[in-house]
Amino acid sequence: MASSHGKPVRKVVIAGGGTAGWTVAAALAKNLGSMLAIELVESDAIGTVGVGESTIPTARRFHEILGLSEADFVRATGASFKLGISFENWAREGERYFHSFGSTGRSTWMADFQHIWLEAQALGVAGPIGDYSLETQAALAGKFRTGGNVPLNYAYHLDATAYGLFLRDFATKFGAVRTEGRITEVRRDGLSGDIAALVLDSGAVIEGDLFIDCTGFHGLLIEEALETGFEDWTHWLSTDRALAVQTAATGPARPYTRAIAHDAGWQWQIPLQRRVGNGLVYASAHLSDDAALERLAQRLEGEMLTQPRLIRFRTGTRRKAWNRNCIAMGLSSGFVEPLESTSIHLIMIAVTRLMQLFPFNGVTEALADRYNALSRAELEGIRDFIILHYHLNGREGEPFWDACRALELPDTLAARIELFRESATAFQASDELFRVDSWVQVMLGQGLAPEGYHKLGQMIGRDRLRQSLAELERGIGQQVAALPTHQQFLDQYTALVAA
Repeated sequence: MASSHGKPVRKVVIAGGGTAGWTVAAALAKNLGSMLAIELVESDAIGTVGVGESTIPTARRFHEILGLSEADFVRATGASFKLGISFENWAREGERYFHSFGSTGRSTWMADFQHIWLEAQALGVAGPIGDYSLETQAALAGKFRTGGNVPLNYAYHLDATAYGLFLRDFATKFGAVRTEGRITEVRRDGLSGDIAALVLDSGAVIEGDLFIDCTGFHGLLIEEALETGFEDWTHWLSTDRALAVQTAATGPARPYTRAIAHDAGWQWQIPLQRRVGNGLVYASAHLSDDAALERLAQRLEGEMLTQPRLIRFRTGTRRKAWNRNCIAMGLSSGFVEPLESTSIHLIMIAVTRLMQLFPFNGVTEALADRYNALSRAELEGIRDFIILHYHLNGREGEPFWDACRALELPDTLAARIELFRESATAFQASDELFRVDSWVQVMLGQGLAPEGYHKLGQMIGRDRLRQSLAELERGIGQQVAALPTHQQFLDQYTALVAA
């Protein structure tokens, strides 16, 4: 139960650095630094996971809140630009679909675009639904530009370790204090049970009023000290291993992430300015670590710049992200695998939510309950979206994928799939991350064919549908043709930044 003693929060202590810790420190220092003392404790002897090299467009809004320069960020992190994710071999071997960050087609107040497109497809006057997405067509053509007359919705590929260092410099400029040391004891108050201080290997005692746990999977504060409990979701998402390695680039940087399915999971390729991040995600029940390492090595397209790193994980969530005067953020709060690049977003939204609900007058149960309800709702929505990819697969005869198709789904996801199957209706609730376009692209891409749809397209008529879609496709083609290649834009952009 959360404390309600009403002790004002004047000092925040962040346990752990890396992307999570320094994202939190940067946001708090920039926006609440005049009201708070902020101290981050980290040890150079403890490595960070540092795998997440891909973001979603919400990162741009977070950077705006911090007042970060995109040019400075791109220079510091070796970033490239991302328009979405190419899903390869997920529905069936040899098939591909694209989950873009942009809007698809033109929706109306009466019906979303997929209903119109389904009618046009039935009449034989529509191409693939991705033909009507600017971001999809730009990505597949390898084109990109920020600004200008072609408004692309984009995110970033980045070096996560460099990003943590970039945010560290930013946070310390706004008053955050970094303390080097390994935490050897989490000291609790004898009366309230709250965390009172962190004791370091040097003997230093770091006291605080509110503690943020960014210590990674094991959750040194939230779990080891407070025994909050963990809700395991591996019965829905059974991948539990990832091998990560960096390779030299072998060609122009694509403006998208590749997620390539294999018989026990999937492989990622994330192009940065000067290298490529690679990884193999897999279920250890279906693929041994040695076999996974061999498979990854066979699939690499460039020279290895690092040795492959094995990461063990368990999908699930802490029963409470906020427990007493401790809030877990990043991997310590839970983990949903990196398929849709949500890990960094979850850190950003967690600290944004904290700033909105900040306990200036003291930690209360009501604040913690509200924070926990919002956090759980968003994470469950992301969980459902990830399960969707696995469940709707056509890779028959492979035990891993057969088991994914046979899953007993969360009720929330089962209802959403049935709604789309029956009527092509998709939705985004107010507390959900993924938009209608995202659900539609993945459901259709994974082979879920609706049995019915809204009749707006029928009311429009065949000839008007053909003309409207042709004009839409032609306009997108003209916009894409006017764009430079992603690599050309990167070269120009980084040259201007360096100057």
